Amino acid sequence: MTRSLQSARLATFAYFALNGFVLGVWIVHIPAIEHRVGISHAVLGWLLLLLGAGAFVGMQLVGPLTDRFGARRVVPLSAALCSAALVLPALAGNAWTLGVALLVFGVGNGSLDVSMNAHAVQVEAGYRRPIMSAFHAVFSIGGVLAALVGARTLGWGWSTTATLGVVSLLALAVATVAAPALLSGRAAASTPDRVTGRAGTWRTTPLRIWALAALALMLMLSEGVANDWSVLAMRDVLDAPAATAALAYGTFATAMTIGRLLTDRVAARFGPVAIVRYGSALAALALVAVAVAPSIPLAIAGWTLFGIGLSGTIPQLFSAAGHADPTAAGANVSRVAGLGYLGVLAGPAVIGPLTHFMPLNHTFFLPAAFCVVAALSAHILRPATAELRPPSDERPAASVRTGPVESARTGSAGRVGDRPRRIDHNMVE
Repeated sequence: MTRSLQSARLATFAYFALNGFVLGVWIVHIPAIEHRVGISHAVLGWLLLLLGAGAFVGMQLVGPLTDRFGARRVVPLSAALCSAALVLPALAGNAWTLGVALLVFGVGNGSLDVSMNAHAVQVEAGYRRPIMSAFHAVFSIGGVLAALVGARTLGWGWSTTATLGVVSLLALAVATVAAPALLSGRAAASTPDRVTGRAGTWRTTPLRIWALAALALMLMLSEGVANDWSVLAMRDVLDAPAATAALAYGTFATAMTIGRLLTDRVAARFGPVAIVRYGSALAALALVAVAVAPSIPLAIAGWTLFGIGLSGTIPQLFSAAGHADPTAAGANVSRVAGLGYLGVLAGPAVIGPLTHFMPLNHTFFLPAAFCVVAALSAHILRPATAELRPPSDERPAASVRTGPVESARTGSAGRVGDRPRRIDHNMVE
């Protein structure tokens, strides 16, 4: 394994941590910014939709740009935009300027999300074994660190503008320092087009990519249920004290992080199809347990298992989308990430109205059903046989296909200049 590939992996970790940290700092300071601007919760809710809309737009714009110009150019620029835009909400003086600030911040966040995932796919192809989940785990760790730092600076009495300004400058520095270590050139630029074809536009996006995007929408909507409703359900349904209710989300987030740190090893042994199939099934059972839990300990256990089940699913979808056609990795990842992000935004809009007709905990049967659908549809991650084979003039004599297990066994490693082998998604289920 070349030193440049190892450096590229470390740089990718840096960008994932940067993204998680920047978003976490923003989340911690939402109440302070709301108070400073002088808006109601309702107005803030509408303005947060602009943040989501900006992220979706950024994802769709930057995906094809990453394929055209290469992640080494697009990732640092996206990180710089996301970092610089962090301070804008703290400078807003009214609802209108806050809305513009959130829109720009959303574009930066969405741009960084897609471009760094596209580069992670490129690095994973070089390693020839699953490493995607670890990147997403580092993103979660960045969010945890942001919560700790934000709590400390608030305790010291720092102003929101000062905190976000300092974090913005630090993030810009990290984005600049990590940039030279990124892999040069477009992802697998020398790789011939596969059976999936290019995905530069929505019309030419293969149906399999849309199927992966649909799974991302369902699973990320389910994940959003834990983010938005876990604590409220503990308080309203089980009458848990505020401190105890907070453990519902805390255990879920911790389980997600630990699960993502371990998923790559499991995926290398059993394959991504198994990760999505059995992880989604566990998530469905855990959410049903939460919906019917008669006590606080059982509900907390359910949220923990829910986090473990979901932890590895989304990284596998991103990885499958990126490896489906390396020449269009950015565009394909942008489709999956974009619809998945819409699922996060749709969660409150779907669950909230249902509470008018049934108790909050009973609404969890809907995302549980989505998890069941994902478990039954996990075979979508298995690529077509033709997609796994190199062209006839490049096919190795000894074997039609080389998977990550075989590569690890022989100790082979991809060089940056080589045509990266595909990650074998058709492994033991």
